[in-house]
Amino acid sequence: MQSIVGRILSATLLMMAVTACQDTSPRPRFVSGADDPASPVVATAAAAAQRQETTASVPSGDQRYFIEFRSRYAKSYGHTYVVFGRATRTGEMINPEVAGLHPKSESAVPYVLGHLVPVPAETGWSDGDLEEEYRSASWRVMLTEPEYRKVVASIRKLQASSPVWHAALYNCNAFVADIARSMGYKTPSIQLRPQQFVTKLREMNAGTRVSLTTAVRAG
Repeated sequence: MQSIVGRILSATLLMMAVTACQDTSPRPRFVSGADDPASPVVATAAAAAQRQETTASVPSGDQRYFIEFRSRYAKSYGHTYVVFGRATRTGEMINPEVAGLHPKSESAVPYVLGHLVPVPAETGWSDGDLEEEYRSASWRVMLTEPEYRKVVASIRKLQASSPVWHAALYNCNAFVADIARSMGYKTPSIQLRPQQFVTKLREMNAGTRVSLTTAVRAG
């Protein structure tokens, strides 16, 4: 057992080294209205990125709510999660919330063990989720208030039924995929890297009308 854990730890450390060599600059943001194709908003700096999400990217009327599928860089593979809440006319987030699945510890031990067996998980914020310099991909979908409330209800239900994390069977991509499917979206493989997962999710669904369901993975 110790030799197996040792090999997994070695592989994990190797993956960390490979990840450290990647380009870790923030990527362009993409914003979609309820029915609009995703359009890129280039982020050259954190403050500029907030201002460059123009009024044209944010629907008028009551569509001031959003969910953003996002990935960030980390010392390992990275992390996939969603940010949701209200936004100003210029796209700045107002008291955003975060939902994402990750091991319930800051130690690397549960992360390593999670490649073998399911480990206890948390489904909220983790360090770096809202820091612009760590963002590797993002796709924001603007919602009406009724749509937003249904999305949040699905997220809350999913959070209550996701007690464990497993690197291959139910990881952060799988958690976000369940949220996306509840909105009527197609989802890519959960085995992709977080940045690839979010990018592929956007490419598969940009321009697709939100179709909310109540289907959430059973606990």
